[in-house]
Amino acid sequence: MSSKLKVGVVGCGVGQTHMQAYLSMPEQFELIAVCDIDEVKGRSVAGKFNIEHFYKDLNDLCHVKELDVIDICTPSHLHFSQTKQVLTANKHVICEKPISGSLKDVDELIDIEAKSGKKIMPIFQYRFGHGIQKLKLLKEEGITGQAYLTTIETSWRRRPEYYATPWRGKWQTELGGPLVTLAIHALDMLYYILGRSKEVFARAKTLVNPIETEDCISASLEMNDGSLASFSVTTGSSSEISRHRFCFSNLSAESNTQPYSNGTEPWIFTPDTPAKGKQIDTILSKFTPLPEGYVGQFYRFYQALQNDQPLPVRLLDARATIELITAIYDSIQAGNSVTLPIGKNHKKYVGWQP
Repeated sequence: MSSKLKVGVVGCGVGQTHMQAYLSMPEQFELIAVCDIDEVKGRSVAGKFNIEHFYKDLNDLCHVKELDVIDICTPSHLHFSQTKQVLTANKHVICEKPISGSLKDVDELIDIEAKSGKKIMPIFQYRFGHGIQKLKLLKEEGITGQAYLTTIETSWRRRPEYYATPWRGKWQTELGGPLVTLAIHALDMLYYILGRSKEVFARAKTLVNPIETEDCISASLEMNDGSLASFSVTTGSSSEISRHRFCFSNLSAESNTQPYSNGTEPWIFTPDTPAKGKQIDTILSKFTPLPEGYVGQFYRFYQALQNDQPLPVRLLDARATIELITAIYDSIQAGNSVTLPIGKNHKKYVGWQP
């Protein structure tokens, strides 16, 4: 592997955002190929970003010998099979969320990755915003104290034209509703700070658009650390916001409410006492800002591969979030609380889709 990682991107929707991130880091990445089943769109995007090679078939892209990494930005139901295909072709994989539609599939990917000598990195770019990174630092330094209560809101707006895309709003192709494709980032941010949950109760309804899946969820969680968390997601909010608010014994931390970047600054850290305020200021004065968002995740990915270090987001991180999603859907469908972890003998281990 050369010092630059040669990358190919599959999918020209959100994939264009990934392309922009790679092109902003020319010392680390060389974007040499794009792939899309829509040839007109794919060639147009390749021209837009001055990408040398276009492929219509993923199999052809997998046979490009000089590629180090293939980045998958396709519809949700393709992620699992395409990740396996790319890994089998002896390439590193970066894959948009969700990595799969079941714990069974994630566990299969974990086994394949371990035997392949290559790496799979799921996308969770929100956790690299400077605001949540500062909270992570305070938590790691032991400044936050005991967690009490966390509230999480993903209140966005999705109208009928969003669901005009044929694969959206369907269990078999989108793999779930906004819990899976929108609020999965919010759940990852919760776990990134507090760790996993041990019990969940949730309700869901389809109220906003006539789709197969839910579009409104309210859930109550008990975390492994003993704290409580309240989580909600809707696609029916005219005012779009994302918000995380963490209450600890020594401070409260509240994100900004920008719907698609609430991990970034500003975050408000309110100390419980003036003495704690001084401690917070001292710790945050040592904070070293690294790139944020997709650029931040890809930058850390590059550093991890070059220095043989753990990836910034691992399959185990994605598995934890997939497990929580499984538990939430199980609670919704069964009408009762669900205890985690979820083992291989659980009825939803093979998938949460009804």
